[in-house]
Amino acid sequence: MHTMSATLSQVPAATRQNHLAGRLQPGQVYRREDLTDWTASVDRDLQRLVRQGTLHKLAQGLYYAPKPSPFGIVPPTDETLVTSFLRDKDFLIFSPNVYNTLGVGTTQLYNTTWVYNHKRHGTFKLGNRTFDFRSKSKFPHTLTPEFLLIDLLNNLDTLAEERDTLLRQVRECSADMEVDQLQSALDAYGSVATRKRMRTWGLYD
Repeated sequence: MHTMSATLSQVPAATRQNHLAGRLQPGQVYRREDLTDWTASVDRDLQRLVRQGTLHKLAQGLYYAPKPSPFGIVPPTDETLVTSFLRDKDFLIFSPNVYNTLGVGTTQLYNTTWVYNHKRHGTFKLGNRTFDFRSKSKFPHTLTPEFLLIDLLNNLDTLAEERDTLLRQVRECSADMEVDQLQSALDAYGSVATRKRMRTWGLYD
């Protein structure tokens, strides 16, 4: 690694940047540290590649190698962005708009994307997208109606729906779900308040 860095430091800047650009895969997101093995002057070369449009800066230390299409530059997928940002593939990404699929009367549309993960908490802008990262000890890797119903109750206080009407319809919906699957979702992902509420409904332990 040191030999390569020393060799690269001795070549002209344009040649060094071409070497770095040739390593980039269109459509991929890179962290700054991902590129240090390919150049001895990573910050200077990154600045020049961004000016040239070879890379797009998404956030501090995060870059996108643009993928062209007949309709313009294809943006990175949310999954690609979040994977590079977290340096981890263990996350669940979704919008609270998906609660509307439960048929419990929710109609609000939310301009937010949640990322349940084990590493980060807070709101971060990555390129033109803003993500609400929420640190969780447990979460599934696919969305199921049972998880969504439990998660809706967990997040009840943050939703814009009329509370009493929503709770009544959630209770009716829960009574129609498969008991074992909903109990498993409650055990795995339910907050203390959600567990207490469902116990008061007399449906679950």
